[in-house]
Amino acid sequence: MAGRRGHFLRDPEPNTVLVMYPGAIAAVTPDKPAVIMAGSGNIVTYRQLEEESNRLAHLFRSAGLNPGDHIAFMLENHPLFLVIAWAAHRSGLYYTAISSRLQSEELSYIVDNCEARVFIASSGLAEVAASIDAPGVELRLMVDGVADGFQSYEEAVAGQPPTPIADECLGADMLYSSGTTGRPKGVKPTLSQAPLDTPGPLLQLIQFLFAPAADSVYLSPAPLYHAAPLRYCLQFQRLGATVVVMERFDPAEYLALVERHAVTHTQLVPTMFIKMLKLPDEVRAKHDLSSLQCAIHAAAPCPIPVKEQMLDWWGPIIHEYYAGTEGNGFLYAGPSDWLAHKGTVGRPLLGVVHVCDEEGHELAPREHGTVYFSDGPRFEYHGDPDKTRSAHDPQGRGWTTLGDIGYVDEDGFLYLTDRRSYMIISGGVNIYPQESENVLSLHPKVADVAVFGIPDEEMGEQVKAVVQPADLAEAGQALEAELIEYCRARLAHYKCPRSVDFRDELPRHPTGKLYKRLLREQYLDVP
Repeated sequence: MAGRRGHFLRDPEPNTVLVMYPGAIAAVTPDKPAVIMAGSGNIVTYRQLEEESNRLAHLFRSAGLNPGDHIAFMLENHPLFLVIAWAAHRSGLYYTAISSRLQSEELSYIVDNCEARVFIASSGLAEVAASIDAPGVELRLMVDGVADGFQSYEEAVAGQPPTPIADECLGADMLYSSGTTGRPKGVKPTLSQAPLDTPGPLLQLIQFLFAPAADSVYLSPAPLYHAAPLRYCLQFQRLGATVVVMERFDPAEYLALVERHAVTHTQLVPTMFIKMLKLPDEVRAKHDLSSLQCAIHAAAPCPIPVKEQMLDWWGPIIHEYYAGTEGNGFLYAGPSDWLAHKGTVGRPLLGVVHVCDEEGHELAPREHGTVYFSDGPRFEYHGDPDKTRSAHDPQGRGWTTLGDIGYVDEDGFLYLTDRRSYMIISGGVNIYPQESENVLSLHPKVADVAVFGIPDEEMGEQVKAVVQPADLAEAGQALEAELIEYCRARLAHYKCPRSVDFRDELPRHPTGKLYKRLLREQYLDVP
């Protein structure tokens, strides 16, 4: 079939919001909050964001870093998180924000692999930060304290000028995939080194789709080291909005924050929707959510009943997109799009979508295959040409994939079936575990669920579910039988788990991604 082409990048409308950056905003509204930490109430004003990021930018230059060099940092959701990102961004550097959940070996791999010359960590993560092996790092800074091998961040920047460096230019993030299917991969974009006020495609998309303004309030409930929270927070700050950052997600507290800060825009993942929908009715009804103009969700397909319930609750303000850290394409489904094509993750606004079989031949509408993008931005996995090649189509046309399986309908809307690496082949039949996960996630006794294939002598693989029950005391054979029957009443039996195991918690990334590989490996005969 012919690829489905994006249709977005047009000339801006006359009333498009002017693109700014912290310095321009600080000059007009210096005391306006740029960041509000939801739990502690700590505020970073635009003046503080401008001056602190300038000081750190000067420190980078004094340490010998020039445009194109690299830094890495690992903090919890912290008042200085976005300051550090802005300092690197305005210095023309690559910057890698690293998960605060990593252990020493994982952290060492990323810091070394990204070729960071500066590494910044918080004292709350001192134990793992101080243990890393990264010989290329020339300067180690620690926020809120010091550890062996680190200098005090506060002392290091204190003597630097609060004014911009002379050679300001745009840097770029180089973020790592979460590693759910193996070693994390660093996604290295092309570095433009353009002037600081140059708008990029993401900002144009955000302005066009979600209409933010200087008086917007953006609530970010996820870890900032993840691509979408980091990038969207920076873009909203380019427009002068206030960003409210949750230290960690709590469904009831999230609703309270919307009311308390008159939040206008937010971004979530489907697991957050599910947790809010499972709150008691009196908690859900307790807070005024009328300020919300736009709720954006991504990271994973949303089960249709969940999206329907959220639209019933919040109204037609829920927008969905499909994209990856790689930035090779962008699909979008507004509320009316989704209601007319329930289950879709959108159609392309950036790039062209192709659905192909294993040999790379394009498939007809509604035929399942690997999803590829063409005509989008180029990317590479840093230092790993084999992984870069593996993301390209087998026909050598330069199309790239995020590893997802899906199909397009006759109108060009994409529907995701599952990750290619998680597809189950049982008796020669392809089974996509996302279908049964979506069903089981709605059961009132299920807090979280993962479905995957395990070895089976007769069928090759059989479907296994691992469930985190809402009440661990109910885990057992009776609940196992209830969940299997619940699934079979809604799906073909071959798609449903043949057995259910229970865990007190599943290994899930804070952004909502499930480390399914870690669960599945427990059922494999591996040394």
